[in-house]
Amino acid sequence: MGTKITLQFQERYNLQHGISRRYGAICVERARKPRTTHCFFKSDCGHLKKERGVRVTLKAETAESKEQIHTSYKDPMLASYVPVYVMLPLGVVTNDNVLQDSAGLKNQLKELHAAGVDGVMVDVWWGIVESKGPQQYDWSAYRTLFKLVQDCKMKLQPIMSFHQCGGNVGDSVFIPLPKWVLEIGELDPNIFYTNNKGIRNKECISLGVDNQPLFHGRTPIELYTDYMRSFRENMKDFLESELMIDIEVGLGPAGELRYPSYTQNQGWVFPGIGQFQCYDKYLKDDFKEAATREGHPEWELPDNVGELNDAPESTKFFKSRGTYLTKKGKFFLTWYSNKLLIHGDEILDKANSVFLGCKVKLAAKIAGIHWLYKSKSHAAELTSGYYNLNRRDGYRPIARMLSRHKAVLNFTCLEMRNHEQPIEARSGAQELVQQVLSGCWMEKLEVAGENALARYDSEAYNQILLNARPNGISKWGPPKLKMYSMAYLRLSDELLQQTNFDIFKAFVRKMHANLDYCPEPERYYHFRVPMELSKPRIPLEVLLEATKPVKPYAWYKEINMSLSDVIVFLDYI
Repeated sequence: MGTKITLQFQERYNLQHGISRRYGAICVERARKPRTTHCFFKSDCGHLKKERGVRVTLKAETAESKEQIHTSYKDPMLASYVPVYVMLPLGVVTNDNVLQDSAGLKNQLKELHAAGVDGVMVDVWWGIVESKGPQQYDWSAYRTLFKLVQDCKMKLQPIMSFHQCGGNVGDSVFIPLPKWVLEIGELDPNIFYTNNKGIRNKECISLGVDNQPLFHGRTPIELYTDYMRSFRENMKDFLESELMIDIEVGLGPAGELRYPSYTQNQGWVFPGIGQFQCYDKYLKDDFKEAATREGHPEWELPDNVGELNDAPESTKFFKSRGTYLTKKGKFFLTWYSNKLLIHGDEILDKANSVFLGCKVKLAAKIAGIHWLYKSKSHAAELTSGYYNLNRRDGYRPIARMLSRHKAVLNFTCLEMRNHEQPIEARSGAQELVQQVLSGCWMEKLEVAGENALARYDSEAYNQILLNARPNGISKWGPPKLKMYSMAYLRLSDELLQQTNFDIFKAFVRKMHANLDYCPEPERYYHFRVPMELSKPRIPLEVLLEATKPVKPYAWYKEINMSLSDVIVFLDYI
């Protein structure tokens, strides 16, 4: 009798949560198009119920498309659907430009697709594709990879990775910049970011030489533009087939719009303050010109910033009432952060011209510098280039800049909660995510996200679910607040281990608002239209108006689609 009741309970639970047994393992059912017109709503008991006969017609905003798009939705809950992508391994294409273990990868992609995953994200490494010499591009391995992704019926988010892989958290392989670029750096080491000790960082080219023709007559921005243009020409068929949802443009170390202020292979240890990276010849000259225009030719770059792993209070620059609050300090920090804004804007402007007419969006990644967020000086953010203080928003100007390109802002550390960090880190991960996402939505910007560290537990997934829909799901249309997409870091054998993968599949299902996988992005409001020219450049002073702090949107304390019940069930069986 007890066994019969247990089986009945199990089958009822499986039905409610889209879980089936297959070969002894728990699986979330794959995509099936709804056969009847349904809408879902959350009942008092916490489960989802169906109600028939609901049909809603939605229309894309005219700003998004010249043509009127009318779509009849069989399920308005699709408006709460957040697509999930999985990052492929960093070395999926080897340094020798060969796709590694294509048969094994194909099996993994099929598993992801069966779990309802919408697509994958992959770094397209500059150091691999253009390794043989200037403008000698070899896309063969990536074409093989893209075809494999396409055959597995998944979407793709390629990253134009103009940085080195290796030296940062989670870097499992080493992929340097192209050899011919490094050779130029040996003759002129000032092309690399430099700290106040004179130590160079070869992760990426310094923004200080963005417009210097030091690379066989080309500037770095021309290098990046030519690379993207070759990508478009060689991936034309994949672009036309709409395999790609968006193209993320690398803007600095780890692909992020920031300075390489904290690098493990140079000795940085969490939660150190990091170091400013503007002491190369080109940026020093730029600062001197800016200070002279300001009427202070005597001002120099700060020399009282402490060591890489110092606490803020042990430095003269970041301590309470330190240099960062003086007129000179404010001028330096404004200059330092403005250089990032200009750098990102110029590269995205070129990317827009390259992919003009393609049915993709541009994307840019911002780092989640959550440590020392609750210290007065926000030292770790300042050294990274994010001039963010309690009374100054350092992120909304970036969002405003991206808005003219209609780009997606990709933000990290979605899974983190403050209490998980050591006390000395003074972490404000939750407040940081709330601030950045709110600022993006206030600037009418789409925002995507990632987890910063590999996590397989329900607590991390629940935090991501909360940030993906901060005010919960909506029954009759798009939620007020909803992320554009989420990229999970990263595909691995550990993720695919049965217990971990069962929880992950349940997480994907919850991100999809408890609905089946949807192969048509338009049905969940992702209207793909040809890329148009970026809007006119926004003056710097207008961008900086967004530094005025505003109250972020309210977040629910608890989500209405958590994994708690799923975990209880998995433990039960």
